[in-house]
Amino acid sequence: MVQDRQVGRVRRNKPADRAKQANDPDAPTSPEALPPLAVLPLATTTLTLTALLTALAPRYGFHRDELYFLAAGHHPAWGYDDQPPLTPLLARFSTAVFGETPAGLRVVATLAAVVIVVLATLIARELGAGGKAQTLAAVCTASSGLVLAVGHMVSTATFDLLMWLLVTWIALRLLRTRDPRCWPALGLAVGVAGQNKDLIVLLVAALLVGILTVGPRDVLRGWRPWLGALIALAIVLPNVVWQARHGWPQLTVARGISEADGTLNRTMFVPQQILFLSPLLVPVWVLGFRRLLRDPAVRWARAVAVAYAVTCAAMLAIGGKAYYALALLIVVMAAGCEPLLAWMGGHWRTRRARLVLTIGVLSATVNAVLALPLLPPRHLGIPNAVDQEQGEQVGWPALVRTVADGWAQIPADQRANAVLYAVNYGEAGALAHYGPDYGLPYPYSGHVAFYGWARPPDSATGPILLVVKESKVDRQRPYFTGCRQVGRVDNGHGVDNEEQHAVVLLCAGTAEPWSQLWPHLRKYY
Repeated sequence: MVQDRQVGRVRRNKPADRAKQANDPDAPTSPEALPPLAVLPLATTTLTLTALLTALAPRYGFHRDELYFLAAGHHPAWGYDDQPPLTPLLARFSTAVFGETPAGLRVVATLAAVVIVVLATLIARELGAGGKAQTLAAVCTASSGLVLAVGHMVSTATFDLLMWLLVTWIALRLLRTRDPRCWPALGLAVGVAGQNKDLIVLLVAALLVGILTVGPRDVLRGWRPWLGALIALAIVLPNVVWQARHGWPQLTVARGISEADGTLNRTMFVPQQILFLSPLLVPVWVLGFRRLLRDPAVRWARAVAVAYAVTCAAMLAIGGKAYYALALLIVVMAAGCEPLLAWMGGHWRTRRARLVLTIGVLSATVNAVLALPLLPPRHLGIPNAVDQEQGEQVGWPALVRTVADGWAQIPADQRANAVLYAVNYGEAGALAHYGPDYGLPYPYSGHVAFYGWARPPDSATGPILLVVKESKVDRQRPYFTGCRQVGRVDNGHGVDNEEQHAVVLLCAGTAEPWSQLWPHLRKYY
């Protein structure tokens, strides 16, 4: 009640804003015409999320992508074959400060999840949500499957989700207030996002389509939008130059992923949109869409609803992954919290409120089991049926031990000319991280950025210890001679992940010198 009276005082102090909105729903409002921020509920939600993610961070082990980011962080550059530099840079920072362990690496992911929840709450507030609706937005976001997953482990999606929400929040503030001073901040956010993933271009394009379609178009007038664009371009330019100098490998990676997984991504797009947040949150999204499209009080924000539709259409057209569009769905969810609260009767003591609370607890529990390392590894078949990312955190030390046993079979006097070669970046990242503890040399690989970091010298004539997934063995035979199997990976938990039953081959040599062979071993995806 105190919070509601505070909201009332804020709104009564702005009669001019209310009059403008009544006469013209597209009229701008002053930056201060917002309900107070629900500081205590937001702090409680974020602290709970932080405690949960921190407690579970050491469980299982590194994800294959995290091992790759660790390796990339030790090879700093303005770009890599498959990504801009921000995520490897943050991985390097986190491990340098907190230790090169899963818990140390994941500190930045936990912090990112907290900021994601804060941004979702600020977005709900920007759309006029009072304290209770802001609390709903914070809790729904913090307990959603995607936020729990990206908060548990470091990935490009972790910071992509954060930056999409930041860009959208600034854009909403621009649309509501028409304050052109938002443009430099928007350009800064877009530029930083572009140093994490080029996909931010899609968000900018979708928002522009939304604004041009349903307005308010006057925010695009003047010179400040061009200033924002120049700021963004200046920040991303080093990565653009790097990509141009290296033949635009990211485009090759993206094209390959689309060709390999496009059909599956299109088929699973709608189910994963629902599953990756929670099927039980669908009614909140529906309320949010309805509000954005029909409520005169937020008519100025309709461009966001259009932007989500444009983003989904683009993802279906190019065969992109479903989670690329989920940031805007979180915005729509935040918009739905105010009408959900009204449906509940405005407080937590009604029968409808108890129903919502029960559903929320059920949703959070299911999401936690599917997204977080709560189950014993031997039971990971349950979450892996929905998403295989948890399974990719199991078995890397076992893989390296198996490889070390194979390396021990190479006579000591031949090891100076021997090569350790891993076919994919997960194997190479695991060998780079754990290998020194087992006396292994640094691995070579032709996969994504590993290809450019080092190539075996032609003087390394063999033997070659080759690590490869069981299903990919035949593809390697034309490149290596005299191969025999000396090991087979077993993660010890029966987890059916990508490296389970991978084989270790000891080969006598290569079919041709490394300098000629190396381009044929390059893998973009």
